[in-house]
Amino acid sequence: MVEGCLFCELQTTNRERVVAENELSYAIRDGFPVTEGHTLFIPKRHVANYFGLTPAEVVSINLLMTDHKNLLQEQDPTISGFNIGMNCGYSAGQTIFHCHVHLIPRRTGDVEYPQGGVRHIIPGKGFYTLSQL
Repeated sequence: MVEGCLFCELQTTNRERVVAENELSYAIRDGFPVTEGHTLFIPKRHVANYFGLTPAEVVSINLLMTDHKNLLQEQDPTISGFNIGMNCGYSAGQTIFHCHVHLIPRRTGDVEYPQGGVRHIIPGKGFYTLSQL
């Protein structure tokens, strides 16, 4: 646990935010959700980003995320897809330097042009046609 780290401290001080957990990781709803059900999956060990995770931590997060994805779809049949994302490093948009994986539920029609998905993080890069590939 690193003093001053939001996600380290959340494990012990704000337990009511935890929606799921296992031995190595836990999940909370995002404080600034992109869509309803936006959830973060966080290793209990303090590690800056995804590339510092152990294989066991990766599996732990994936198990929680898969279970939670299924739960979200059971609770909300309008969910028709998901984005999974990680920001690794300041230039990639990371603001809390304790690894966390975003699971963002998507619904048909939630944006005008969903093709390109995560490519839209850099303006203009999400627009392409399959014939360009």
